[in-house]
Amino acid sequence: MWLELQNVSRYFGTSKAVDGLSLSLERGSIGCLLGPSGCGKTTALRCIAGFEPVTAGSIRAHGRVLAAPEFSTPPESRRIGMVFQDYALFPHLTAADNIAFGLHRLPAGHRTRRVTEMLEAVGLADYRSHYPHQLSGGQQQRIALARALAPEPELILLDEPFSSLDVELRERLSVEVRGILKGLNATALLVTHDQHEAFAMADVIGVMKQGRLEQWDTPYELYHRPGTRFVADFVGQGVFLSGQIIEHGSVQTEVGVMRIDAPIDSKGAWQAGDRVELLLRPDDVIHDDASTLRAEVCQRTFRGAEFLYTLRMPGGAQLLSLVPSHHNHQIGESIGIRIEPDHVVAFAAPG
Repeated sequence: MWLELQNVSRYFGTSKAVDGLSLSLERGSIGCLLGPSGCGKTTALRCIAGFEPVTAGSIRAHGRVLAAPEFSTPPESRRIGMVFQDYALFPHLTAADNIAFGLHRLPAGHRTRRVTEMLEAVGLADYRSHYPHQLSGGQQQRIALARALAPEPELILLDEPFSSLDVELRERLSVEVRGILKGLNATALLVTHDQHEAFAMADVIGVMKQGRLEQWDTPYELYHRPGTRFVADFVGQGVFLSGQIIEHGSVQTEVGVMRIDAPIDSKGAWQAGDRVELLLRPDDVIHDDASTLRAEVCQRTFRGAEFLYTLRMPGGAQLLSLVPSHHNHQIGESIGIRIEPDHVVAFAAPG
């Protein structure tokens, strides 16, 4: 593995900012630590960069120990590039000079070639003489990325890299930056609270809560097979539908009997009579005028190509459904639905 964290903890007094974090990242992969503010993701990134010491555990890159409680490689010796939230470009230097800043040990000709390569890689070859104030936010971010990549680090760290940009630019730049990193076969780890960014950029994502890693998995698995109730609630949209186990693998719910995947958050196999909650995503609930299963539209959100409907069942259960926008139903209207989930994940009912 290119990057390995083994039971890494970082305490501030009695407060555990990072608590027993373990993960591994392969060379050429893009990883992400995702979670709400205060969950410890930025502290973890700072420990990897060498800006914070570790209280317990170890950090290795390419098999080389970077940090342990009794040892810490200086940040400048870790071969790690960093892209900061505020870009941290030097305002008095041109784009080319910003990129060249960390290349002062190279011969002049080699330095010039490397800068040109990086400008071309981020699609800004025509902007080499521009100063930061002459660049858009997205262009500044790409120059910051080029500067971090120029010394050919073993690992790139990105700290909330798009948080200062508007939503449309953030989504577009996420895809662009992923393409740049993949084109250079760079290994990268970013932190963000925005799951859209995480899904757009990362090959593997770790969801954090209160300093601990809840699940380290692919975006697909996080969405369809969340390992904990917190991950299910934090990633994507969905509702929890109450039900009762009637036999092994089957649950009686208001929308009918449903088969479930393996138990989650349970100490053993489900028993008949156990109360559970099933995670249903909006794409699990299909609009079907011919269906006898009916639900009332109680909220709707127009998204251009589709509506997100909040539906109420006769017994009071609520569901979400994504419906093509030419099905323009009004609040209070009854519509037909059918339930077609690819994966049904069950959690023990609270209490």
